Amino acid sequence: MKVGLFIPCYVDQFYPQVGIATLQLLEKFGCEVSYPAKQTCCGQPMANSGYEHLTHDCNRLFISNFSEYDYIVSPSGSCVLHIKDHLHDDKREVEATHVRTHIYELTEFLTDILKVENLEAHFPHRVGVHQSCHGQRGLHVAQMSELVAPPFSKPEKLLNMVTGLELVKLDRLDECCGFGGTFCVAEEAVSVRMGIDRVDDHVKNGTQILTGGDMSCLMHLEGVIRRRQLPIKVMHIAEILNSK
Repeated sequence: MKVGLFIPCYVDQFYPQVGIATLQLLEKFGCEVSYPAKQTCCGQPMANSGYEHLTHDCNRLFISNFSEYDYIVSPSGSCVLHIKDHLHDDKREVEATHVRTHIYELTEFLTDILKVENLEAHFPHRVGVHQSCHGQRGLHVAQMSELVAPPFSKPEKLLNMVTGLELVKLDRLDECCGFGGTFCVAEEAVSVRMGIDRVDDHVKNGTQILTGGDMSCLMHLEGVIRRRQLPIKVMHIAEILNSK
């Protein structure tokens, strides 16, 4: 299958190793992966701030870059959810619909489309998973704790395939980290306090490596960890699943 690799701005600029790990992981499972070199911001920051009317050029460029692929895959649940919910173009709506319905966050693509059941990965560490809000309530990659329903987690299902890895049980499985896109700028104090609470749960339960499916949330948590000089390392789930 032809897969278009969508790498969000902040991953490209600050965490290129996450993009590389995503590419290598997809190729391990036989995907023919291409990276459209002209891709830029998907428009989520503008939409989050109430300026969705300024994202039309972003939409048109995204459609031009990705409409020819069988699937579009990204290591960022929030950007994927933005495209799923907001990508439209009056002149190219058929192509826009194809993109909206064929874009996937990495862990949902691995579990739902590739049906991965085995991973040749080794990672001998205690790993705590951050379940991002958009991943749960938007993409449904994990169950929401407020529902009386059977639990599931696609990221944890994949991590359980990694030899040597021990998943950490947290007290609050899916509490928000406080990042929230532009929320962390508009409500800095609240955002930081929420981040501290989220990190404290990992510290209390012995997390060595904090992981998740979205580097935006992980970037926020990493900032808290660094400022408090805590012995926790932050890694995107692609890096762990791609480990040897």
